[in-house]
Amino acid sequence: MSSASEKSASEQEARQDAQFARVNGRPRPAGPGAPVWPGSPEPLGAHFTVDAHGVAGTNFALWAGGAEAVELCLFGEDGTDDPAGGETRHPLTELTHEIWHGFVPGVLPGRCYGYRVHGRWDPWTGARWNPAKLLLDPYARAVDGDFGGPPGHPRTALPAEVYGHVRDWPQQHVADTVRDERDSAPHVPKGVVVADRDDPDDRRPDTPWADTVLYELHVRGFTMRHPGVPERLRGTYAGLAHPAALEHLVRLGVTAVELLPVHQFAHEDHLLRRGLGNYWGYNSIGYFAPHAAYAASGTRGQQVAEFRAMVRALHTAGIEVILDVVYNHTAESGELGPTFSLRGIDNRRYYRLQGDARRYADYTGCGNTLHVAQPHVLRLISDSLRYWVTEMGVDGFRFDLAATLARDMRGTDEPDMLSPFLTVVAQDPVLRRVKLIAEPWDVGPGGYRVGAFPPPWAEWNDRYRDAVRDFWRGALPDVRDLGYRLTGSSDLYAWGGRRPHASVNFVTAHDGFTLRDLVSYDRKHNEANGEGNRDGTDVNRSWNCGTEGETDDPDVLALRRRQIRNLLTTLLLSTGVPMLVAGDEMGRTQGGNNNAYCQDNETGWVDWSALEDPGWRAVARLCSRLLALRRAHPVLRSRVFFSGRPQSAQGLRDLAWFTPGGTEMTEADWYGPTATLGMYLSGRDIPQRGPTGAPVTDDSFLVILHAGPRPVRFLLPGPPWAEAYELVADTSREDQQAAPESRRRAGARTVVPARSVLLLRAVPTGRGVRA
Repeated sequence: MSSASEKSASEQEARQDAQFARVNGRPRPAGPGAPVWPGSPEPLGAHFTVDAHGVAGTNFALWAGGAEAVELCLFGEDGTDDPAGGETRHPLTELTHEIWHGFVPGVLPGRCYGYRVHGRWDPWTGARWNPAKLLLDPYARAVDGDFGGPPGHPRTALPAEVYGHVRDWPQQHVADTVRDERDSAPHVPKGVVVADRDDPDDRRPDTPWADTVLYELHVRGFTMRHPGVPERLRGTYAGLAHPAALEHLVRLGVTAVELLPVHQFAHEDHLLRRGLGNYWGYNSIGYFAPHAAYAASGTRGQQVAEFRAMVRALHTAGIEVILDVVYNHTAESGELGPTFSLRGIDNRRYYRLQGDARRYADYTGCGNTLHVAQPHVLRLISDSLRYWVTEMGVDGFRFDLAATLARDMRGTDEPDMLSPFLTVVAQDPVLRRVKLIAEPWDVGPGGYRVGAFPPPWAEWNDRYRDAVRDFWRGALPDVRDLGYRLTGSSDLYAWGGRRPHASVNFVTAHDGFTLRDLVSYDRKHNEANGEGNRDGTDVNRSWNCGTEGETDDPDVLALRRRQIRNLLTTLLLSTGVPMLVAGDEMGRTQGGNNNAYCQDNETGWVDWSALEDPGWRAVARLCSRLLALRRAHPVLRSRVFFSGRPQSAQGLRDLAWFTPGGTEMTEADWYGPTATLGMYLSGRDIPQRGPTGAPVTDDSFLVILHAGPRPVRFLLPGPPWAEAYELVADTSREDQQAAPESRRRAGARTVVPARSVLLLRAVPTGRGVRA
């Protein structure tokens, strides 16, 4: 060692001595370097604590079952600007139940760390240990830095150093079998020691499922263009918590935000090489850490406090927080991917491998699949979920490609509704009380499982999406399927005690066209993604209303807005849990891009200037008004499935269907082609009871959906259904405030305008009709 380096090491050790004395009130024990005491194998991760002897420090514990040795790597000093400065390596010599652990006195919250894990290099058997690669702790609760080099430097690709194997770009056909010996530490982010939560839990809204209205949004994209959010807060957790952002959510009337992934994620190399990045975030690498790039306050643990503050602000506004989580795969991709964390800890037991163990089983389309049946992987996921509930305050989760998590890992490889993952969640006292939403499919064999998930799960219902889109574009051959979708999809969910709220109804989601693009484009336009327009689905069930893309034609624009009002009204009057997508209520467009996962720009961000247009303001008002109606009327958000039968000897059927001729629909009517459907919801005969057992009663409503291109005369059902009807909403009109002919006589024909929804409140028999 040179004299200069000796002096540097001595100075660093002196600083550590001083720090230890400052924290613990006594000198550090004699010996070379910082001491590593045995510590504890529980809990996993890095936990700042004061031990039984009154010594403050951090306990580190890492599961690495097949490893031969593990080194804890500490970086920098508390309060320094360079977290990568002065790496010190400390062997963890304690091994308990495959967990390597040690306690390091004097390590405070804010300190950066990682691991180097030693073992065999034998890709043909799945062994890919490489101690040259600094690994992110799977339990790190905060992450500082980024993959790809120093902050502020444009990333054009992932550095070769972050790969455990030698890359021979662009061929790469054999290089993954040769170990790369270069140090990755300067090129990868580090975990950050975070203090345990010491503030009291906030008040959760605890919104019942039947009353829930989901609003899917992107933390960054929602506020990047919001004029009321200070510029320094835009695109951050603090920005979403700002009163200007909360005001819109409250005014709209949603009860929960469903956040696109906020776990720490990485950008794929192929996107960086095209000058893009992963905007949506479905490329997780840190299941306990809020994504650092969304923090306005800092990334040395401040992002954790900022996220918690955002959750509290949303809760105070009466809004729950649902996280979109990606436990089916990680950012390490397939055998040609980088080594960030799990691959270097124990590749063979974290990931599902093929018979040729060099290759990965891929049921996700993202290169790898987590081996969820392994106990330590199952623990990682369940520990992560509990942490976000108990420590971060969230109210539920939407599971990306949930069928992958349920796959049978022993025989058929198909999803199993008695899988270890679903069993663990069902019996967990924390997880079984929060909202659980499945995306009930993946890309593997037998992966489409809509309607199959057990209680208490809810599911994204793509059959609802498809039926409603097809009806309003005139492509539905009959209305059998639509009838089920409008009333909670009992054909899918009326088993095992499930309720209508098992169906999460949606017309659009982050993946696909926005609502405005759905009525403006017949074809996807994904050229900006740099994949030759090959990415994204070709099956959109869209209709451009006669012109592809943007236009100045006033007739086309008027028709498109009417179709948007029809789709939104249908969604918000359907039984089940409605999900809106941020910006759809104000005409957000992605220019026909139906896969904007890499568009972290104005294509992917919500354009708040649209609310300056009176037409889009009217659409937002209609949404708010319909959600207020939904809150006020239990018949519009039924907690149980309609039976189609009277609930008492003197009652009406709780649900009835009518043709334009005013007659109840026969079986033949369901099978015949029709563009018009009348749905009567009886508030007098709701098949449910209140908290004390008393019957629940409400107004009755007639919903008329007419997708035809010309007006139709609809005979309004007379007694015993009603003596008259009051018009509540008419989507043919842009201005919903002016409502001529608000009262209409039962037994008479009323004109239903072309392509419109009429919502009418029934005036019960015996009340008469005002002159």
